[in-house]
Amino acid sequence: MDNNLQNLMNNSIKWALNHLNRTDYTLRCLGFVEDALERSNSIEIFGGDTAKESADLYEAHRFKGIPPKGTFVFYDCFGVIDGMTKNWGHVGLAIEDGKIIHAWDKVRIDDYKEIEHLLTAPGWEKPQYIGWVSLERILIGHRTKIYE
Repeated sequence: MDNNLQNLMNNSIKWALNHLNRTDYTLRCLGFVEDALERSNSIEIFGGDTAKESADLYEAHRFKGIPPKGTFVFYDCFGVIDGMTKNWGHVGLAIEDGKIIHAWDKVRIDDYKEIEHLLTAPGWEKPQYIGWVSLERILIGHRTKIYE
């Protein structure tokens, strides 16, 4: 991995770790990982509107096993948001040794396999691991953005 990608990854992980235990990202897992990458690096990425849409767009199903550090890790996750039931998906950011930082009931760290066993809110099914996506793929089409 080149130095620029390494810096982007490290900035993202540092930003995410600085948000541990926050509850304002509940039901906003995609927003959390996108903010980690975008806000810490002053860039904008272009994925799907939901974690599941992003998983499909990035073809996360192609990459299985222990997610490497800095990758986005995707899950199928069916549930109800604003009265609509569908596969919204779930996503986290791999930080090391199969550990994922993600927004669930709060921003937390779990093993990527253990996420499938987390307690869910009423009306939600357990997440099912899809796979991971490299930072290089996430960055396709990104642009520089200045955050206020």
